[in-house]
Amino acid sequence: MLVKRDTAIHEVDQTAPIGPQVRRALRERIIRNDLKPDQKISESEIAAQYGVSRQPVREAFIRLSDEGLVTILPQRGTRVCRIGLAAVRDARFIRESIEADITRLLADGQGADHVDEFRGLIDAQRRAADTDPVEFIRADEAFHRAMADAVGKGGLWRKVQSLKSQMDRVRFLALGQFPVRKLIDQHAAIVDGIAAGDADGAEVALRHHLREVLSDLPHIVRTNPDFFDAATDGAEDQIVKLKGGETV
Repeated sequence: MLVKRDTAIHEVDQTAPIGPQVRRALRERIIRNDLKPDQKISESEIAAQYGVSRQPVREAFIRLSDEGLVTILPQRGTRVCRIGLAAVRDARFIRESIEADITRLLADGQGADHVDEFRGLIDAQRRAADTDPVEFIRADEAFHRAMADAVGKGGLWRKVQSLKSQMDRVRFLALGQFPVRKLIDQHAAIVDGIAAGDADGAEVALRHHLREVLSDLPHIVRTNPDFFDAATDGAEDQIVKLKGGETV
């Protein structure tokens, strides 16, 4: 198949595997809500946008379907999925369980040599907070990934990333609605606990932080109803505002 790369509007590295690049690019566009729920996307359209053949696009669609981001409809194409609240809550639960243990390992001694690195990443968040919300989220991701890497759990973090895509979509919807400086202060509290060797305090700060991120979920659902699965209609009123030791 002849591919017209000169008409592509998104670039890919032709020297690297194409399929994973297309998947990552589409995943980010869905998470950032550039591709909206219920929007139909076709193999031919995406292939033209990236200047690639349809085969890597087809592979990307399959992977995104496994992640719950798109639905492949035989003979009818592919559409972007709505956000399911159950998936959001499950992702928060799994992520919190894993990161709580990572935080304890860091506070128990494995994080002593990484405190300056963590604080540097928090400084990057402060620089992005008032000017570039997307860059802030990237800096936020880098902070949590660095904590996992510091205890040799980088591979586990990559698995967490694939599980929390729906949670990340909510985070982008919430941009501008949640006080970013508050999140940064929560990151600082986590690092303070790690630096002090206070495993209990660091874990409490981490759990509070991850629950606070979704504390405004009912409002986000009400103000963006077209983004959420119809099965969640009314469910936002039943969501527990996660504080302290409360769980969903």
